[in-house]
Amino acid sequence: MSLFQPLPTYTMTCRDKVLDLSQPHIMGILNVTPDSFSDGGQFNTVDEAVAHCKEMIAAGATIIDIGGESTRPNAEVVATRDEVQRVVPVVTAIRQQLGNDIWLSIDTSSPEVMQAAFEVGADIWNDVRALKREGAAVMAAELNIPVMLMHMRGEPTTMNNMAHYKEVIREVKAELNARVDEVISFGVKRENIIIDPGFGFAKNYEHHCALLSQLKDLQTLGLPMMFGISRKRFLAEVLTKTGVQALATTQPLERDTVGTAAGIFALQQGVSIIRTHNVAMMQQAVALWSQLSAYDKR
Repeated sequence: MSLFQPLPTYTMTCRDKVLDLSQPHIMGILNVTPDSFSDGGQFNTVDEAVAHCKEMIAAGATIIDIGGESTRPNAEVVATRDEVQRVVPVVTAIRQQLGNDIWLSIDTSSPEVMQAAFEVGADIWNDVRALKREGAAVMAAELNIPVMLMHMRGEPTTMNNMAHYKEVIREVKAELNARVDEVISFGVKRENIIIDPGFGFAKNYEHHCALLSQLKDLQTLGLPMMFGISRKRFLAEVLTKTGVQALATTQPLERDTVGTAAGIFALQQGVSIIRTHNVAMMQQAVALWSQLSAYDKR
């Protein structure tokens, strides 16, 4: 069997745009929060956020994921009004300055935030809580937009105490499948759903290793996958446990190389969207993967 298997064929639509997920997509992370673990406070003004968005698009991002609430471990919940005030002006400015071609994702669990962002031009709902907040699944059905459902147990304040699995890939798959069925019961269309295995959420080092090595098993759910591991603690643990680089434990930016390698490994297992802080580095790796994949088909 060839090492370079084609990505599963899926498409997502919103407004007049079509997202072809049979090709790899890079999702650039745009945190407009003061307390995100890697880049909190760097892009808090609209001008800074738009400038960084432009940089990521130039580097190869086809999706920008905008977040107004940190979901790092033990992060505090942000008031809906504050989250709207952080996110909506940025979406508005990006659409005014960059037009409608770029896909804009909103990293939120709040239906009110998503509705406000959609009204000014957002396309995708990326929810770490998988539409579990009251009214979220109904709102997703009403908006009729692509939604990313992430696997997590509990909340950011409790998830680390819930990282107990007998067979992590089997349990993650079963819990994601149950969540997919539940949101569909609220009217969300199956063709609008993207799954995210939830790296960094309610999982320890051994769970992450097992999950990353068996991501291909999630393809049996018949849904496109998003992969988000950028700068997370697991990557630092990989480096320190192997004696490669202790600095990564305190400097998230030092984890980009191993995170890029993980992204390509995920791509090899059928992931269509790679969420990253370092778009330029990931784009170079994806370019190599794409060229080798094309060459392999000759």
